[in-house]
Amino acid sequence: MSKQELLPRALAPFVEFSGLLRAYDFAVAPEQSQMFIESVGLLGPHSMEEIYRAALATLAPPIERRSEFEALFRMIFLGQTQPIALPGEDDDDELQAFDERDGEMEPPEPDDINEVGEQATGAEVLSVRGFTEGEESIAFRRFLRRAPAQLPSRKSYRSVTGKRGEKWNLRRTLRDAVSRDGEVLVIPKLMRKKRLRRILLLIDVSGSMKAQTDGYLRFAHLLGKAADQMEVFTLGTRLTRVTRALRHKNRDVALASVSSLVADWDGGTRLGDALGAFLNIPRFAGFARGAMVLVLSDGLERGDHSAMTVSVEKLSRLSWRLVWLTPLAGDANYSPETEALVSVLPYIDALGNGRSAESLCEEVLNIAKRAA
Repeated sequence: MSKQELLPRALAPFVEFSGLLRAYDFAVAPEQSQMFIESVGLLGPHSMEEIYRAALATLAPPIERRSEFEALFRMIFLGQTQPIALPGEDDDDELQAFDERDGEMEPPEPDDINEVGEQATGAEVLSVRGFTEGEESIAFRRFLRRAPAQLPSRKSYRSVTGKRGEKWNLRRTLRDAVSRDGEVLVIPKLMRKKRLRRILLLIDVSGSMKAQTDGYLRFAHLLGKAADQMEVFTLGTRLTRVTRALRHKNRDVALASVSSLVADWDGGTRLGDALGAFLNIPRFAGFARGAMVLVLSDGLERGDHSAMTVSVEKLSRLSWRLVWLTPLAGDANYSPETEALVSVLPYIDALGNGRSAESLCEEVLNIAKRAA
C-alpha cells in the first residue's frame, strides 16, 4: 500500500494537487504543500474560492503561469478533465468537462462581447446567463400531477406483498399463522416493487438554442421534482454537470446557481465532442446505463459530424430509451435536413417536438406509453 493510500481521504486531493503541479514543472517544495493543507484547515473554507486563494498564497505560482495553475486546480477540485497539455505534448483542443460537486467557483470573464448567430460554430465564448422571472404554467402543474403515474418505471430488486405476485410470501404466511394459532386463511404473494427510471437530461446551450435555453432549464428543474433520480448536463463548447444546482427547491435560486456554473452560454456548438467527453468519463457514462436519455438540441453541429454520430450510437446502447427533442420539430411538416441529425436517426428511439414547455411535458409523458 502506497503512502498516499494511507492518507485520510479528505487530504488526498490536496496532496494530489501538489504532485500534479510538480509534474507540470511548477516549483513546489514539500513545506509549501504542508503550508497549503494547514492554511485550509485554519480557514475552515466554505467555498472552493477560499481553497483557491489559499493555494495561491502558499504555493505561489509565477504570474505568467497563473492560467495553467488555475486550470490544474479546476482539474483536481472541480472535476475538469485534461485542461492543458502535459509538458512536451501537443494541445489537441480537447473539450473540457466540469463537475459541480465542489463549491461554486465563478466562471471566467468573457474576453469578447458574446454575439449570437444562427449558424453552428466551434468558437468558445464564456459568459454568465441571467434568467428572467417567470410563472409556472398550467402545463407544468399538470405535468407534476401526471408524472408519478406516467413517467417510465422499472422493476426493482425489492419485493412487496401484492395480489399478482409470482412467488409466495412464506415469511408473511408463517407470521400470520403464529398469530392465528396455526391457521392459515390467505397465502400472500410477493411482487417486485416498481420505481421510476433514472432520467438523463442533456441540454444544448449553444447560440442557436438561445431562445429555448431558459425554458429547458425550467423544465429540468420541474422534472427533478417528479423523478426519483435525474442527472442534468449542459452541452456547448464545454460539458458541465449542473445536477446539484437544480436540486434546490426554489426555482430562481436553482437557476441562479446554474448560471454561475455554466460558462459557455450562447457560444459555439460542439455536440459530438461534448457527448464524447461525457462517454469518456466512466462516472458520467454510468448515469446513462438503463436510463431514459433526453437530448434537448436542434442538432446543428459544425464541420464533420462523425464524432456526433459515433457518440450517439454509443449512448443509445447504454440507455433504455434515447429521445431527441428539437425546437425545429414544432412544425407539423418538419423533417430533419442537417447531415448531423440525419446521421443519428437510426440510433434514437424518437424524434420529438421541443419547441415549448407544453410540448416537452407531453413528449416526456408519452415515452412510457410508446415503449409499452
